[in-house]
Amino acid sequence: MTKTPRIRRYALLGASLFALTSQMPSVAQDTVTEEAEQAPGDSSLKLGSIVVTAQRREESAQDVPMAIQAFSEDTLKQLRIDSVEDLQSVVPGFSVSQSYQGVPTYTLRGIGFNTINLSATSTVGTYVDEVAYPYPFMNSGPVFDISRVEVLKGPQGTLFGRNTTAGLINMVTNKPSDEFEAQVTADVGNYDTWNLEGMINLPLSERAQARFAIRSENSDKGWQKSITRGEDRGTKEKLGYRAALALQPTDNLDINLSYNGWINKSDTIGGQGIGLTPNTDPTFTVPGTAGPAAASGFLAPGLFDYLQNNVPTKASQADWAPYWDRSADIGAGQGIDGPHEEDSSFSAIRLGVNYTFDNDMRLVSLTGLNKLERESVLDWSGVPYQILLQDVDGDIESFSQELRLEGETGRVNWLVGAYYGKDETTDGNRTLLRDNANSNFVSTAAYLLTVNPAALGFPPEIAGLVSAVNVDPETGLPYTAAELLNSFQTYYDTGDFQSTTQSIFANADWEITPEFSLTTGIRYTRDSQEYVGCSGDVDGSMQPNVNVFNRVFFSALYGLAVPPAALTENGCNTYDLATNSFGPVESDTDEDNVSWRVVGNWTPRDNMLLFASVTQGYKSASTPVNAASKSEQNAPATQESLLAYETGIKAQFFNQRLQTNASLFYYDYEDKQVAAFFPDPIYRALSRLQNVPKSEAYGAEAELTWLISENLTAMGGLTLLQTEIKEFDTSDAFGLPTSNAGDPFLYSPETSASLALLYDRPMTTELGLRASLSGRWQSESTAGNPDDPLYDIDSYGILNGSIGLYSLNNNWQFSVWGQNLTDEYYWQQITSNANVVLRFAGMPRTYGASLTYRF
Repeated sequence: MTKTPRIRRYALLGASLFALTSQMPSVAQDTVTEEAEQAPGDSSLKLGSIVVTAQRREESAQDVPMAIQAFSEDTLKQLRIDSVEDLQSVVPGFSVSQSYQGVPTYTLRGIGFNTINLSATSTVGTYVDEVAYPYPFMNSGPVFDISRVEVLKGPQGTLFGRNTTAGLINMVTNKPSDEFEAQVTADVGNYDTWNLEGMINLPLSERAQARFAIRSENSDKGWQKSITRGEDRGTKEKLGYRAALALQPTDNLDINLSYNGWINKSDTIGGQGIGLTPNTDPTFTVPGTAGPAAASGFLAPGLFDYLQNNVPTKASQADWAPYWDRSADIGAGQGIDGPHEEDSSFSAIRLGVNYTFDNDMRLVSLTGLNKLERESVLDWSGVPYQILLQDVDGDIESFSQELRLEGETGRVNWLVGAYYGKDETTDGNRTLLRDNANSNFVSTAAYLLTVNPAALGFPPEIAGLVSAVNVDPETGLPYTAAELLNSFQTYYDTGDFQSTTQSIFANADWEITPEFSLTTGIRYTRDSQEYVGCSGDVDGSMQPNVNVFNRVFFSALYGLAVPPAALTENGCNTYDLATNSFGPVESDTDEDNVSWRVVGNWTPRDNMLLFASVTQGYKSASTPVNAASKSEQNAPATQESLLAYETGIKAQFFNQRLQTNASLFYYDYEDKQVAAFFPDPIYRALSRLQNVPKSEAYGAEAELTWLISENLTAMGGLTLLQTEIKEFDTSDAFGLPTSNAGDPFLYSPETSASLALLYDRPMTTELGLRASLSGRWQSESTAGNPDDPLYDIDSYGILNGSIGLYSLNNNWQFSVWGQNLTDEYYWQQITSNANVVLRFAGMPRTYGASLTYRF
């Protein structure tokens, strides 16, 4: 389908939605009148209003002039939304994929940042009680005791502390109240699942309240099975906890202090090998040559046949290297010990202070301190070979302080403020790749260089240089054949970051007439980042090939009179031509921007809002943690910007029993940050970050909530999306120049839809019945090269449901539930480990029962 029909399709859809909603008032009024005459009791049925703080003040979600989806505590519980990932089932334009290092990637309306790094911030910001959790891995704990969740779509920079280009998710926790409450919930399910959750709210005095909540999520049986062995993987062990204290020392002063934390010791997830990369596929002809890449001859014995004979057909099928194999130390190649699991923890302290002046102005202070520590063992081979395993170690300390003054003057509702944030991050991993064709090819080349340089295309006179560099700097002796051939088994990558963001902002709502108002917002931000990165040797594993092959190759390639100094044991092996040396990579970025927003709001009648907005948003620069051969590979990607145009309608009909929201949007995207290939002279293609100069996204969205009867509510959503890279000269998987112009964005299906039915009715004078059925469907998308079918994400649909009984006095509730009821085999992430293309499947069918008791 060409671009023009798509534009027409979205335009026609938008026009139809607006025409339909603009004509509905008269129809709705007639229908409501007729229904009222037939069933007078039903005329009082109305949809409730969800109060949100999307504009940093409390107001109905229907009064906010932006695309926003909000979900109450009851809805979240009934639909079993227990994590950020679960929001995909009710927010059709939102998707979550997982990198091979286990870091989630959030994409909203096609805007996402596909990176493996723990240290990378997201295009979709996440907040808990308005305090930023800027790194997606901070959301790895359970979600519990939540009052509501707000999903704001489009660039967010004028009101919330950290600039984002896609939108944000704000999770609002239940605050301490002045009434005693207590509740416990227990779940049991398949895969030996058992979850426990508890909450107690204590009124300490007239001016002090406390609330404590905890949730434990456990499954003792893994849902993944090794294809070649009787091992399983995928058990869960998570613990989340929260303590909150609310104080009101005076009538004008509120103080809220909370501590959130989680511990995660769950298994890391295994991949499913589905094919070989072009660089290692012996049946693939390298462009410009007569045959396959040289590395294809170094595939692990049996790997090609394994992939041919074990194409996965269900979610449970996966594979990974045997423990006895990958834990062994072989020469200078230290193995990776320990189980495939996380050992991660997170803690967050939040202090909110609100002081209301006598003239109703309010001074708000928000202080946040977040600390994340992560250790984990990952095997992303996708096959029973040591293709790529990692021992990950990282920590983040993130501090933020916001101060704002807000008030109302005449017809103007305003706020001004300042924000400061500072993050200190260490992101590191050690990689093991003993069966990796690329590393084995390079180590063999290093050995051949010492015995027959001509076999690699070097002139005979290079022999003198080879002899000069073939010296172990620790022993002074030449490397042996075994040392050269067994080199490059393992290495480490690490990055140390110090990031600072500072901003001042202002926002105002101007009431021009009773029906028309104007919203304006502006923020000036300055972001800086200091980075020191290193790809390094581990106990001599990288030394032989770097000291022999790399030094000779770089000397010949660049015509160096003197080769770079030898790599010492555990030193950094990234080469910098400017200094002709191996060592750490350093960079400093210092950028500023002005984000802004202008919105026109028109309320032609009660319960209807039409808005049109123009918003400029940014995302700060990002620097990768790569296995870097050359220093240029770790260059930062500069800040990206997105100019968004949007128009929408929010309306209620049929005496407020039907709520419809619809919008059209167009994004003009500049300098989009993407993971790309670096044309390395030795390894052909390695990872890097790049900026896409020009791209765009546009589409239409519609959401509907319908109170069908006193007992039945329907919620539906639809997102139509088109994304396209307009300009982008980069490199392909062979390190050759290519253009990605015309390609769609990754993980951006053209169509996604959701539907939920919520049923609730009394059965007797003491018992009620509650049931839900929800589903999500999305069309196909791509996770990489759109011309390579190995990276296709097929269309899929997920169906969830629950049914249960509860006491009408709300003391207890019992339910049975199921997720992925049809046992759909689907995948949300596809990647490669330089040899194998692998995908990560979603969980198969899960089911169980829950019991809740309230005191």
